[in-house]
Amino acid sequence: LKCMILGLLGVLHSYTFFFFLLLGILDEDALLSAPQNISIISTNMKHFLTWSPVTIQGETVRYSVEFQGEYEREYANESWIPICECSLITATVCNITEDISATVSYNLRVRADIGTRRSEWGTLKGFFNRITTYLTPPLMKIIADGYHLLVELEDMGPAFQFCVLYWKKGQESRQKMVKEISSTLHLDTMEAGTDYCVKAQTYVEAINRSSNFSQMQCVRAQGNSKKGALALKSFPGVFAVAALTLPFLAWKTSKIFQYSCCPIVVLPDTLVIFLICLSLGSCEAEHCDLMVHVMPSEEVLRLWIQETL
Repeated sequence: LKCMILGLLGVLHSYTFFFFLLLGILDEDALLSAPQNISIISTNMKHFLTWSPVTIQGETVRYSVEFQGEYEREYANESWIPICECSLITATVCNITEDISATVSYNLRVRADIGTRRSEWGTLKGFFNRITTYLTPPLMKIIADGYHLLVELEDMGPAFQFCVLYWKKGQESRQKMVKEISSTLHLDTMEAGTDYCVKAQTYVEAINRSSNFSQMQCVRAQGNSKKGALALKSFPGVFAVAALTLPFLAWKTSKIFQYSCCPIVVLPDTLVIFLICLSLGSCEAEHCDLMVHVMPSEEVLRLWIQETL
């Protein structure tokens, strides 16, 4: 009997062991795995947290992201702040640019959720500081607008400034620098027929860092230098001709207006002959032909008026 009791106790102990072992396995299946491979991609002051997906067959996994800055670690009892835009999202990437607002060390973490089931937090290895962001040179287009050297730069946002170097080709030692916030710049007035080269880099004051310079681009000023010089040389001659011609044109124009407004009346030939005869006294018609003189019509009119008066 004693042996039977001991045997039963042994069997019960074995079942109990397998029961708790099975319960433990079920509990492990009930827990979600924490997100893995958490990293940050940061380019031109835009920061994105990424991680590997947690896969559960037939289930939609959602993720939540939190951050902890220097202030939270040192003055707020190591608290964590949720990123509202990345709460219960299905994507495996989170834009954290707006939350990384200072040049200090940040820690970040991600958790997976399915209904009421939650995973442990997966934490970024090490800290992230936006000073480590990768800065790229701006996209650039140079334009020769007549004799004006212009450059159009990529608009990269309010945090970015531009440093532009330009020079005449073959005179690299005489480079000129322009620092501007605007993405469209007028650099210089070019000499005709001369090549000008330009390159640019970005600068971010908040982190006191600059990108590398862009590839050099060159453009030639439009026009011909000989033609330009000839035009400049001929300008004094043109001015002299204009100075002599304009007074004559003004006088001619005044005469045209004068005769248009007050035209001179031209008397018929017969009337001219008759008036001449009257001015000579009482002469006979046959003598008038012999005494005809060629006189301006103004003089004839004057004699007629005197005779009338």
